[in-house]
Amino acid sequence: MLIESLTVGEFQVNCFVVWEKLPEAIVIDPGADPDIIIEFLKDNRLHPAIYLLTHGHCDHVSAVADMCRQMPAPVAIHASDLKWAFGADNQMPPFKGLPKKPTTEVHEITNNSNHIAAGMKYLVLHTPGHTPGSVCFHFPDHDALFSGDTLFAGSVGRTDLQGGSSRELQSSLEILAELPGKTNIYPGHGPNTTILQEKKTNYFMRSLSFTT
Repeated sequence: MLIESLTVGEFQVNCFVVWEKLPEAIVIDPGADPDIIIEFLKDNRLHPAIYLLTHGHCDHVSAVADMCRQMPAPVAIHASDLKWAFGADNQMPPFKGLPKKPTTEVHEITNNSNHIAAGMKYLVLHTPGHTPGSVCFHFPDHDALFSGDTLFAGSVGRTDLQGGSSRELQSSLEILAELPGKTNIYPGHGPNTTILQEKKTNYFMRSLSFTT
């Protein structure tokens, strides 16, 4: 598995391009700067097989419509966040306006479902707390977890926005704590980390029992 992190937008979102063999790739959280993402894809002879969205906040979804217009592919987002992700409530003026809804097919993610895209197997883990429809994408064959804004290096996603829940987030962290310690975490903001590192040093996970 090859992984490229592109930092996009005013909120410094990590947009990930993931692939094994040309030309298909998975694009995770194209939140802004579609030209930057498209340039990388074209330079590496890649085309999206699917756009995966870890949650619906505008800083993670605002480029997906432009991406789909220029490089069409299905979009996947949890149903609980699809309800509002492309609606009037999901904007942060003056930084972010109303995200445009993609015109390609939108798949509603179901909880804890297995999928294959671009030749790679991944499991959807429903991890509410930051938003009701927050998910993580786990690629067990590659020890990789794309955690969105559920888990960061040394921190977790905020729960004080609409639909957030600190109790649900704690339950979601307990799910992630069951993953192998060697699992590499690719978060929605900031540097990469591992499950083991977070269970040792992250205040929000240290209380959870763990094995290596």
